[in-house]
Amino acid sequence: MSTIASGIPIPQAKPELAENVMDLFSLKGKVASVTGASGGIGYEVAVGFAQAGADVAMWYNSNPAIEKEVEGLSKKYGVTVKAYQCSLTDGEQVSKTIQQIESDFGKIDIMVANAGVAWAYGPLLDLAEEDSEKCDYEWKRMMDIDVNSVYYVAKNVGSVFKKQGFGSFVITASMSGHIANVPKLQVAYNTAKAALIHMGRSLALEWAGFARVNTVSPGYVETPLTASRAPELKQQWRTLVPMGRLAYPKEMVGAYLYLASDAATYTTGTDIIVDGGYCCA
Repeated sequence: MSTIASGIPIPQAKPELAENVMDLFSLKGKVASVTGASGGIGYEVAVGFAQAGADVAMWYNSNPAIEKEVEGLSKKYGVTVKAYQCSLTDGEQVSKTIQQIESDFGKIDIMVANAGVAWAYGPLLDLAEEDSEKCDYEWKRMMDIDVNSVYYVAKNVGSVFKKQGFGSFVITASMSGHIANVPKLQVAYNTAKAALIHMGRSLALEWAGFARVNTVSPGYVETPLTASRAPELKQQWRTLVPMGRLAYPKEMVGAYLYLASDAATYTTGTDIIVDGGYCCA
């Protein structure tokens, strides 16, 4: 039952908070699940959570490299790390994967919906005029991977959180959900990421009685998504970022750790922009 539907929110019990602020950021005893964990931001977030003491479920789709790493990560950080292959655009696979993670670990405290793809083309009209069918396909593919996959995750992990009475859901959005990027024109990507920010706010209201929902909006980051971009384009990006450089994936981890941890027990429905000041300019 929604705590908002009646117009009168049901107050939550006062959380039991650690005295030491560093303990608030600890994830010891928690189970974290991260999609898109085979590289880039997702990989660093998963490793960061393991370093903070969480057992971690690392999701991947087409890159099975982490299957070979999880045992080493488990031993290195003294936690349990497992890898799960799943096509996030397949709602049934997502449901089965979340059920398996809950069965393997006994619960899910934290779910990070991080997987996504970038727009590989330029202006929408240019692509539409060149090949209308391809334009339609790429638009639908973008929405399916970047938006619908998060819906599948939310629908399934939300049921777990509601049953447990607790949980933290963190969605990877983008600064592109706040602004329209230049010089690269990418209406599909910008639209998808704006949808995720509003999805996060909406779910935060729906789940206020049992779970927190927040988003993180990275700026330009040195990831596999940006590695293939032309050097001239990346240099243009740097000139537009007040800090004068792209971020390293590890620089994103702090925002996710905060939102996942007990340091953020009163934080829900918010978005943290980590963009080197881009949105300020």
